[in-house]
Amino acid sequence: MRFATCRTAAGFLFLFASAALSLAQAQSNADLPAAELVRKTVQNEIRSSRGIPLSRFMFQSRKQGDQGSQTKLYVETSQGMAGVVIANNDKPLSAEQRQAENARVQRFIDEPSELEKKRKREKEDADRTFQIMAALPDAFLFEKDGTQPASTGLGRPGDPLIRLKFRPNPHYTPPSHTEQVLVGMQGHLLIDPVDLRIAEIDGTLFREVSFGWGILGHLDKGGHFLVNQAEVGSGEWEITRMSLGFTGKIMMFKSLHIQSDEVLSSFRPVPANLTFAQGVSVLKKQQSELAENQVTEGGAR
Repeated sequence: MRFATCRTAAGFLFLFASAALSLAQAQSNADLPAAELVRKTVQNEIRSSRGIPLSRFMFQSRKQGDQGSQTKLYVETSQGMAGVVIANNDKPLSAEQRQAENARVQRFIDEPSELEKKRKREKEDADRTFQIMAALPDAFLFEKDGTQPASTGLGRPGDPLIRLKFRPNPHYTPPSHTEQVLVGMQGHLLIDPVDLRIAEIDGTLFREVSFGWGILGHLDKGGHFLVNQAEVGSGEWEITRMSLGFTGKIMMFKSLHIQSDEVLSSFRPVPANLTFAQGVSVLKKQQSELAENQVTEGGAR
């Protein structure tokens, strides 16, 4: 009994010490100058995103656009993201539609070259994201603007979030077209000082932004984007919302219109070494279970 008591006390002291250390580290980060806090957070974001995750997840996405909504199931695998549509405009797919959707994802398994193309596109998208992320500390001037608590889908429960307003740095010169959009943007960041992660970035174009002296195109004033992140388990952070609203021109003639709001939820861990084929099997099983539940619920009514 005495040993058990001592072990419990030791465990409590360890947890207390760990919590105290986390709070001290959080306070230390919170006291950093705004620019240094952002730079340190961006470095951690890139390092965390490029590292091998301890956990991968299956989750649900509902994306609302001008043409309606689409709900998908996704699963992260060691070979890229696998996903299947489960509803359009909140209406479950028919048996025929589910069959066609399964055939679509099966193609990536049957034709390795198609999966490789998919992985290449995902890498290119990730590289552009890293490029934008890496530019944030230099592209903007930051000013602390108080704090706010974390909430569902935003940050990590219990952690305070530091709010920072940002505006363009007049001395910043974009190294490529990718970063050009930053020169006309202002907004705010929410940073978790414990995990050093960006819980929210909210930006609005306060003026028109041209690319290639207007020859390549432009984005209109008023364009807006919002990205939320949250800790979803095992210390892993995932995007929980992406909202995009932009208009403009491409190559001076083609109109550009992007309007979407995507909410990602219901994160559940899956094995970190899951292959793409295994991921598709997991999705098909979950898809079938959802279809069976819908049939059962429909019969119960």
